[in-house]
Amino acid sequence: ILLFRTLGTTSSPAFSERSSLVGGVLDGVLSAFRSICGEDGVSLGEAVREQHGKDESVHRCCPPDVVLFPRCVEEVSALAKICSRHRLPIIPFGTGTGLEGGVSAVKGGVCFSLRNMDQVLDLHQEDFDVTVEPGVTRKALNAYLRGTGLWFPVDPGADASLCGMAATSASGTNAVRYGTMRENVLNLEVVLADGSVVHTAGMGRRPRKTAAGYNLTNLFVGSEGTLGIITKTTLRLYGIPEATVSAVCSFPSVQAAVDSTVQILQAGVPVARIEFLDDVMMDACNRFSSLSYAVTPTLFLEFHGSEGSLEEQVNTAEDITQSNSGSGFQWAKDAETRERLWKARHDAWYASLALRPGCKAYATDVCVPLSHLPQILVETKEDLIENRLTGPIVGHVGDGNFHCLMVVDPGDPEELHRVHLFVERLARRALAMDGTCTGEHGVGLGKRALLCEEMGPVAVQLMQRLKDAFDPRNLMNPGKILLPREL
Repeated sequence: ILLFRTLGTTSSPAFSERSSLVGGVLDGVLSAFRSICGEDGVSLGEAVREQHGKDESVHRCCPPDVVLFPRCVEEVSALAKICSRHRLPIIPFGTGTGLEGGVSAVKGGVCFSLRNMDQVLDLHQEDFDVTVEPGVTRKALNAYLRGTGLWFPVDPGADASLCGMAATSASGTNAVRYGTMRENVLNLEVVLADGSVVHTAGMGRRPRKTAAGYNLTNLFVGSEGTLGIITKTTLRLYGIPEATVSAVCSFPSVQAAVDSTVQILQAGVPVARIEFLDDVMMDACNRFSSLSYAVTPTLFLEFHGSEGSLEEQVNTAEDITQSNSGSGFQWAKDAETRERLWKARHDAWYASLALRPGCKAYATDVCVPLSHLPQILVETKEDLIENRLTGPIVGHVGDGNFHCLMVVDPGDPEELHRVHLFVERLARRALAMDGTCTGEHGVGLGKRALLCEEMGPVAVQLMQRLKDAFDPRNLMNPGKILLPREL
């Protein structure tokens, strides 16, 4: 996996050195770029290029040759036509919060930074939908919606671009009730590699369901910029719940915590979030945030609903957790107390880093059917201990998804090798249990080989044929998702 061969290194050659990677044609098109998006819309600065050549993963920085800042879909289309004419790779960039190296310009080329396209275009309160440009983040959208009684619940943790979230099929803590981006995108406007513009459900269409033709919308959701640039997304919205209650409960074992999760779901409790933290993670959170939670497997839960329904939900959940030896059940209704209860979960990333100051964190994720979750969690913890690795575990256990927050010394090649082998074992363990090598983060650079193992050769060949149909010159974010073809 490319990640561990390049971890801790940075590639930032000067522009004049990188332009040769795209056939020396870049100088000839800069004036054309500037005529479209203005002098300020084109950057060759080394710092700007490096900023746009990496995300929040530990994949090495691969800066593009130039960064463009278009202001509208017409500019994106015109710029893409120039890139297509000169066979320049195109890398879309939202907020750079991805975790699998999806914005690395592995073949150089042109980065389309979409931050200037930041308008909420159409809000239909009565229909519970909204259309936004790619510069709009989830927090910005929810701030815009304040006072309407509506919100967008998909929360990957970072304040990511909503179009970027569509491109990576993002998810998060609320997915157990509200679904992932796949269930919440109604339509997309996409600029293809040749500059043409397509509306995946038809221009202006926003029905709650459709049986018309191929599902082009979900073809682009999760395509990670390899098929086109998403320039608008139409999203489902939800009513803000009348009341919210949070709860925390400790368990003597992983099995008991997961059994409680399954039984809560089987009881029909419409829980909004069920988060799992293992004992290592709880210890790290206690140290980092001066908390006093039990250092045992722990569930964090949140319930949304009416005042009357919440009491029933909480009582049912508490009865189930107690029947599985859960203890220390704490619940809170007011926002301040809820925030305090959830602080350990919210600070998990920083608490993990604090375990080994000076090291870097790498989050890898897998997802399995709920019935296999106890087994894979126990085997994963045993693997971490046996191989002397620091990897606290957090998980969206309501849908079988969990993350290992690997804390690694980038200057220790032997440890990097052990982490590399662990990540492969973890993914293959999930595949052996009918799961997936990535529940949320996507494939990017790091899991391309694992995708082949998961999907099989026929499915991957079909993906390649789709890629060739949409992008015959392999200009759209080349090197991501699919392994390079052998010549």
